[in-house]
Amino acid sequence: MKGPAIFLAQFLGDKAPFNTLDGILEWAASLGYKGVQVPTWDSRVIDLKLAAQSQSYCDEYLAKFAQYGLQITELSTHLQGQLVAVHPAYDLMFDGFAPEAQRGNPAARTQWAVEQVKLAAQASRNLGLTTHATFSGALLWHTFYPWPQRPAGLVEAGFNELAKRWKPILDVFDECGVDACFELHPGEDLHDGVTFERFLAAVDNHPRANILYDPSHLVLQQMDYLGFIDIYHERIKAFHVKDAEYKQDPRSGVYGGYQSWVDRPGRFRSLGDGQIDFGGIFSRLAKYDYQGWAVLEWECCLKHPEDGAREGAPFIQQHMIRKPERAFDDFAAVAADENLNNKILGL
Repeated sequence: MKGPAIFLAQFLGDKAPFNTLDGILEWAASLGYKGVQVPTWDSRVIDLKLAAQSQSYCDEYLAKFAQYGLQITELSTHLQGQLVAVHPAYDLMFDGFAPEAQRGNPAARTQWAVEQVKLAAQASRNLGLTTHATFSGALLWHTFYPWPQRPAGLVEAGFNELAKRWKPILDVFDECGVDACFELHPGEDLHDGVTFERFLAAVDNHPRANILYDPSHLVLQQMDYLGFIDIYHERIKAFHVKDAEYKQDPRSGVYGGYQSWVDRPGRFRSLGDGQIDFGGIFSRLAKYDYQGWAVLEWECCLKHPEDGAREGAPFIQQHMIRKPERAFDDFAAVAADENLNNKILGL
């Protein structure tokens, strides 16, 4: 495992050092981070189209990160991936994710989003990256609760359409040697293990369809986030280290009652302030030889982001596990001896 790293999306802003690439990289490095996940929709930190087309741009870009002792963990297309599939009920709410020229035109917006994610695959290749972070988008989310009863075949049709949109994108990722890692997230059609399995089947078990593991979203759905790793570890290729808590409430439940984050029974917290068993998570990931980055994603409704970022690097470093080269009891090992084994077995 590599780390600690930090996702820049929640920290970019209009004031220094958060308004320029150099400023935010210097800030991240000063806190002890070794890697940075880059949001590709923010032109202050990357020119995505140029990165997809120009190796010299990418070489200079990598050199800038190296200047601060940092590496790029992944590029992110969370906003663009969301726009690959948008149900009309959400058109107005998601329109702001697209450039002004595509707003109010769902077909143009979808085409732009698909091209953006493909560009990110090509840019990742030029940057020497092998994983990418994204969202799936959603055509079925408005039906997540089974009332009214869903018509027969509706879910299958929704996932077939989602797969139809994503299969050509995944093929580009395959050509570029990059894994597309979907963050399983409420609001996306891919939001838990079952929905990921549905999608995987619809894209013919595409080798580039993988998972960005974020335990906070599983906690808020009251899932077994440790057992999830046991089941899906072969597809977990990226990791957001994000804390959360769920406290039973007599007035509200997992749906939140339309309340603000601070009032919901389930809410995101800064690392160490929530309920997540990170010792268990890092142990599970070490068991299965997870080779990717441990990336802080800060989303807390109480603590200041700069405090969360400052605390995040040592928290991740403390939990990372360096696996041993040999077993602890190798000193007592006995060489293979068939005759001895047979005697022990009474044969």
